[in-house]
Amino acid sequence: MRHAVVFPLASFLAIAMANGGDSAVQRFESRYSAAHTMEAKFLELYYENGKQVRSEAGRAYFQRPGKMRWDYESPEKTVFLVDGKYVWFYSPADHTVTRMAAKQSEDWRTPLAFLTSHMKLSRICAAVRPDLETPPSMPINEVYACTLRETPEANGGHGRVARLEISPDGELVRVVVPAEGEIRLEFFFGGWKFDPELEKGLFQFRPPKDAVIVNGLLPEAPGTRQ
Repeated sequence: MRHAVVFPLASFLAIAMANGGDSAVQRFESRYSAAHTMEAKFLELYYENGKQVRSEAGRAYFQRPGKMRWDYESPEKTVFLVDGKYVWFYSPADHTVTRMAAKQSEDWRTPLAFLTSHMKLSRICAAVRPDLETPPSMPINEVYACTLRETPEANGGHGRVARLEISPDGELVRVVVPAEGEIRLEFFFGGWKFDPELEKGLFQFRPPKDAVIVNGLLPEAPGTRQ
């Protein structure tokens, strides 16, 4: 079994630069932090006890600061939207809209928050290391383990760990998000567009007239949704 040394993210990048290297993490952070808006196709896989129990796919949109929209297209159409103030989840099939304050959403505790904020990845990851035990979806990609800062144990290196799979040119390919118990979420991304012209009002949610609005916890969502 191979083991990798764990470094604080800032130290990890400093070492790479000192050695004249250009790590995948550097390319990723540089590419995504420079964009104001982003768009990508996604596939979301939901696991319980190591077994895949659900898959969903669609298109995701991100805008700084603090906005994102996930249009689920299969197996059914739903919308998950963060407008900067509220988080909305709309299911046309049951005519229900669920709403909660954005600051209460666990989504901001995952690396996905990097895509909608001006924070550096080091604000989200207390430590980062190359993950030599998690196989990438493509051999040319690299996987990194990010110890999330939101857990009290993070400084000791025992906090929740998310994994980022990054392509050689710095594109985010996959995010593995740890959840409670034996639950795990995986997001695969492709077809990234940087600073695309997005439709005006894309991040504004207007509940349909026949929809019932419920305030409270959301169903499972990008990053955990509750």
